[in-house]
Amino acid sequence: MELRQLQYFVAVAEESGFSRAAERLHIVQSAVSQQIRRLERELGVTLFDRSTRHVRLSAAGERLLPEARAVLAAADRAVRVAADVRSGDDGVLRLGAVNAPGDRIYRMLSELAAVAPQLQVRLRRLGLADRLAAVRSGELDAALVRAMPAAPELELLPAWTDPLYVALPADHRLAAEPTMRLEQLADLPVRLAPRENNPPFHDLIMDAFRAVGVEPRLGPPFTDFQETLVSIAAGPPSWTVFYEVSGLPTFPMVALRPLAGPALVTSLAIKPGPPSPHLRHLLHALAVTSTDG
Repeated sequence: MELRQLQYFVAVAEESGFSRAAERLHIVQSAVSQQIRRLERELGVTLFDRSTRHVRLSAAGERLLPEARAVLAAADRAVRVAADVRSGDDGVLRLGAVNAPGDRIYRMLSELAAVAPQLQVRLRRLGLADRLAAVRSGELDAALVRAMPAAPELELLPAWTDPLYVALPADHRLAAEPTMRLEQLADLPVRLAPRENNPPFHDLIMDAFRAVGVEPRLGPPFTDFQETLVSIAAGPPSWTVFYEVSGLPTFPMVALRPLAGPALVTSLAIKPGPPSPHLRHLLHALAVTSTDG
């Protein structure tokens, strides 16, 4: 069975004749008659009661007419959806996500929905290496990554920039400063996670130390945020550096201060080459939300 056979069947039914259906379809009448006979053979039923003066739907034809219309409507919808997918207005965008400060992700998704309301976004949270591998393999269309200057086989497009913060004992003399500089903290042991836990962030901080000519004093490693803050509050003087994820915490005996530099850049990792329509919509949403702050 072919779609054109159903189209001819519906046209003959609606025009109540083969000649008028042929005129409507802009083809010869013999082609319409031939396709209707072929359709009847394939279905094993007679669709029309034919006479020399009239063509009427048979009982089988009356029953099958709504089904034929439904099939043609579904085919039309499929064509429209395919066109929307080609334009990026429909389909699925698979995005590797990170925990973002404030409501950045929500604002980005809201802007994306305003531009392409039919586009579905599937967020996946994976480790950094798995996130990048998924983009390279095509399992993800793009992935957000932090503090990465480069990634082999991928293009990194800056999405937004966030400040870094220092946590240090509230009774330390530096806690009176409104903003911290790495040079001021050189004599105080810093708690950093081992490099293998987060290579880009670890390298960002160590490169920043080198840029200002400071050799950091490494203290006990950063474990998790809560435990590290407890250690800073109750243990020997030390400090750590972090980025905001879900708001700045309030913790007794710990002071939180902005770090003058460096800043934390979040980028969108994509395959090199012209972006797909889906990605163009995403890049637009990122541009709008990053401009909004």
